[in-house]
Amino acid sequence: MNLRRTLRDNRGFILFLLSFALFRTAVADWNPIPSGSMRPTLLEGDVVVVNRLAYDLKLPLTDVVLLPLAEPQRGDVVTLSSPAGGTRLIKRIVGLPGDRIAMRDDVLILNGQPLAYTERRTQGETVTPGWVVNAVRATEHLGGRDHTVQLLPTLRARRDFAEITVPAGQYFLLGDNRDNSEDSRFIGTVPREKLIGRAHHVLVSADWLGEEGWRMAPRLDRWVSAIR
Repeated sequence: MNLRRTLRDNRGFILFLLSFALFRTAVADWNPIPSGSMRPTLLEGDVVVVNRLAYDLKLPLTDVVLLPLAEPQRGDVVTLSSPAGGTRLIKRIVGLPGDRIAMRDDVLILNGQPLAYTERRTQGETVTPGWVVNAVRATEHLGGRDHTVQLLPTLRARRDFAEITVPAGQYFLLGDNRDNSEDSRFIGTVPREKLIGRAHHVLVSADWLGEEGWRMAPRLDRWVSAIR
């Protein structure tokens, strides 16, 4: 009886919570970035906005596609459920269905043509608090979608793989932090239904790796900034 009275007295608030949950699972979402696999595009402490209707209308809380809405594009930054265990990841689409993809010495080869990398520069990169290594950053030219990638030459990483053809209905994804990312080199190509949505803006950001520690120093220059 008390439960029924509580539900009746709070039905407006309960409906609000249900509507909010439905909105997050079907329309738009926001996700914190927990790792450095997309550096320098995304940093630990960023919170990104994800458009869940960018590609498909899905049955809420499932991977069941009710209606395809648009095609994923090469260069899109997407959230996904990893085919190897279901972990939520965020990566960049570099290979579309039918593309031939290979890598040699950290150079991505798309349909037989090595991509161009310009504006190379070297700087210190904090891998974990107190551990700084040399990082090489460069602008990768991915079919008209230019973005910055990062290489960590002193770390062990998978910098080469033989050419594969991306299967129909699947995508090849890489992290922008090429030598520190669990992506399609390890989990394989990603079926379209595993793509959750497209990340398009950093909503807010705070530095939780720096000297401020637990104080979470805000990075105001990254607030409401578009993801390239």
